[in-house]
Amino acid sequence: MNASPPGHHVLDPKRYDAVIFDMDGVVTRTARVHADAWRRVFDAFLDKWRRETGGEAAPFDPGTDYRRYVDGKPRYDGVASFLESRGIRLPFGAPSDSPERDTICGIGNAKNEQFQASLRERGVEVFESTIALIDALKRAGIRVALISASKNAEAVLRAGGCLELFDVRIDGVVAEQRGLKGKPAPDVFLAAAAELGVQPRRAVVVEDALAGVRAGRAGGFGLVIGVDRTGNPEDLRQHGADIVVQDLSQLSVGGEPLPHATDHIAEIVATAGGRRIAVFLDYDGTLSPIADRPQDAILSDAMRTAVARLAQACTVGIISGRDLDDVRERVGLDELYYAGSHGFDIKGPGIERQLGTEAQPALRRATETLRHRLADVEGVIIEPKRFSLAVHYRLVQPDYVDLVSAAADAALEPELKRFDGKKVIEIQPNMDWHKGKALMTLLDTLGLDEGSALPIYVGDDTTDENAFRAIRDFGIGVVVRHEVYETAADYALADPAEVEEFLLLLADTIEKEQR
Repeated sequence: MNASPPGHHVLDPKRYDAVIFDMDGVVTRTARVHADAWRRVFDAFLDKWRRETGGEAAPFDPGTDYRRYVDGKPRYDGVASFLESRGIRLPFGAPSDSPERDTICGIGNAKNEQFQASLRERGVEVFESTIALIDALKRAGIRVALISASKNAEAVLRAGGCLELFDVRIDGVVAEQRGLKGKPAPDVFLAAAAELGVQPRRAVVVEDALAGVRAGRAGGFGLVIGVDRTGNPEDLRQHGADIVVQDLSQLSVGGEPLPHATDHIAEIVATAGGRRIAVFLDYDGTLSPIADRPQDAILSDAMRTAVARLAQACTVGIISGRDLDDVRERVGLDELYYAGSHGFDIKGPGIERQLGTEAQPALRRATETLRHRLADVEGVIIEPKRFSLAVHYRLVQPDYVDLVSAAADAALEPELKRFDGKKVIEIQPNMDWHKGKALMTLLDTLGLDEGSALPIYVGDDTTDENAFRAIRDFGIGVVVRHEVYETAADYALADPAEVEEFLLLLADTIEKEQR
């Protein structure tokens, strides 16, 4: 078995029976939406308080203040905690207080209104690496639960399409009904473990909030994992996290490596069982090595020859985050089918389809906003495309990555959404669309349905996980990676050089089968 790379951690099914996930910042990308809602409400209150009292109080910091005083706590507890940090005391009031009332409950209700409005405008994004990990846990027989201090948890999960993933959910509504204390008390985690029927020492807690890791430690759980989305891993460790990861792609289940695709060519082709084989490929990191600058990712002549050779044996398509014209020019093979901008722009022999054209003005405004806000950040590359916008930060100093991330959030409009890849932030039209849906559209348009074709998808990025999942029940996913992490793929390759070898072997094997 291959050793796990540095920074990677393996969850052993023999040691743990369940994993309990926090929602905001772990499963869904709603932590930023919460932080922004808190900022708006607290800053409005503090402005009014200063005018009326003549007092001084620092404004709400969405980074430090959010994590320290409100993240993971019941809404009214968060209000009281932050105001106390500014030496301000208000009457508690009642949950029925209007958002205009200067009470703990009134301010909490104002925050909820702000959050709901943002949710309607932006929708809900999920961390694909978290969904991939949950899939792997369930396949390994490990049960999963979700906890959240939010009373909006059910609506958030439903909007994110992941409501049915969890065996148990203990949210703000359930906690209030049962009289459970909020974090840092361990009550909600212990309640989730009890409903799952597991002992805390046999369960894992996954949290991004300081109050949450404290709660996991206080509850006696077997492992407390901190997810550091803000660049402060030591804070999580000091509050009780056993290990800290930047993303849940650094976790896997069992740690077993996937079979190597080139060693199983005959097995892969045999899976077709007489069906046509169709191969779809990502570009960056799959056909071409990842480059520090997007323009430097050049397809080698040898790889172009391998792709052309495969296209003689079966249908071949390219699904890339690059602009359609850009990736077509780089590959230079007119007989292929292409999907650019993560599938928003599709073209090939007899096919032409575009989605998200109505978001183009918002994308242009986002481009100008980012160019203005990040003008002084050395190394950042802003890459406008026809149907998306990429913000590359591979060359940015670590201390400035949070600034880049915050600028990307500030550039979002209701017509846009954010998706994170490897050292790149993608801003796309706010539609339920991704590489998986682009792949399914190509298959449908080409008449390659489940009964007549075996689709094979090869990709290396988190954006490719959607494609792996889309064909999991009737196709084959091949992930290109040099380290073990959780994925929905079936086979693995290490790098583009191995992809080239795989494509040539696949072409040879298909042709032999066809003779």
